[in-house]
Amino acid sequence: MDKDNSSIEYSLSVNGNSHEISKSWLGESLLYVLREELGLYGSKNACEQGECGSCSVLMDGVLACSCLVLAANATGRNIETIESLSDDDSLTVVQEAFIETGAVQCGFCTPGLLVTIHDFLETNPEPNVLEIREAISGNLCRCTGYGRIVEAVQIASKQKSTGQGGDDVSS
Repeated sequence: MDKDNSSIEYSLSVNGNSHEISKSWLGESLLYVLREELGLYGSKNACEQGECGSCSVLMDGVLACSCLVLAANATGRNIETIESLSDDDSLTVVQEAFIETGAVQCGFCTPGLLVTIHDFLETNPEPNVLEIREAISGNLCRCTGYGRIVEAVQIASKQKSTGQGGDDVSS
């Protein structure tokens, strides 16, 4: 199918801003449009099958793999990417915990994990280890073995519950 013959125009609400998309092919994924059309490179392209979680975003406050969503089907939805987690240049509690524990290795899976964990801690602010492991089970990491990631979630959870470490942006 020729991309030029099937392009459409639409707008997307991403990180609180409206973006007009005019060069999009009907079959492009939201991930492609985020990265290639909007220059939001935080969400990563790894499996393109919704198996790894590296492209995780929030759509209307619900965790989604942006590689599985057609961009045209995301119209009228509020999309939040890793770039929206902090409303200024400071790090969130979860990001600080990742640094503190060494949970950031190569960094490829990190954005998807951070989006997942921020969402998870909004609904379960004091999780146990099994709940943490279940919450991140849709995110593949080849570098850390997950121990440091679980530790980071525990630290972030404690800091959030005691009000330490700054404010996270709620979705």
